[in-house]
Amino acid sequence: MKVFPYTDVKAEDADSGAEKVKVRWLITKETGAPNFAMRLFEVGKGGCSPFHDHAWEHEVFILEGEGSVMSEKGPRRFKQGDVVFVPPNEKHQFRNEGKVMLKFLCMVPIERKSR
Repeated sequence: MKVFPYTDVKAEDADSGAEKVKVRWLITKETGAPNFAMRLFEVGKGGCSPFHDHAWEHEVFILEGEGSVMSEKGPRRFKQGDVVFVPPNEKHQFRNEGKVMLKFLCMVPIERKSR
């Protein structure tokens, strides 16, 4: 078992195509997790993740802020306390449309399978 402050994990720039997004890989294989990784995303006002898809799902919990998650079907609004499920192979993008930093936890499988 491990307990540590999330601030001990370095906030890194997110993948290319993201704007004003930092990610902290809180729990990973290196932490001892064999199946899932837990990431904390911090999205500045007006920031967004890239519009993309992949073969694995996302499980997301909105900690702070508000915005929308875009798909090919259009936007879905979210706010603090909401949960978001993005199925495999669905295009998506998280956008901060609020007045404060958007923070959310996102869990993904460690062994991500390609298409």
